[in-house]
Order: sequence, then structure tokens, then C-alpha cells
Amino acid sequence: MSQAFVKESDEQWLHDVPATLNALIVYLTRENNGIRVYEKSNYVNATGMLIHHMSNGLRYNLDKDSKWEITL
Repeated sequence: MSQAFVKESDEQWLHDVPATLNALIVYLTRENNGIRVYEKSNYVNATGMLIHHMSNGLRYNLDKDSKWEITL
């Protein structure tokens, strides 16, 4: 088989996703086998961090380096 047809990997990590809500939605939808993930709500927590509650049941925020992370 030609190397042209061998794909290394399409894996992307959450912390590599650009720091926009749209990029997060695209990433989460792809990780959810194409089933659309959307923002259900958002709020600012006690430390002043903007938290995004997504339809996949998880909450996400941007850390101090503008990298996405899951909020517990």
C-alpha cells in the first residue's frame, strides 16, 4: 500500500483545541461520533472563571494559559 493512503492519526487533545467556544463544540462533536454537542449554559464561578456546561454532561473552562480543561 502506498504511503499516500496511510494516515498517521487524527487525534487531537482537549488542551490543543483553540480557545474559542466554537472550536470546543467542533472538537466535542467529533469526539461524540458526530452527535452535536452544544452549550447548555454558562456561569462565572466563585473564582471568576467562566464555566461552560455542555450537553455531554461535562463542564469546561479555559485555564490561565487559555487551554481548555474539564471542570470538576
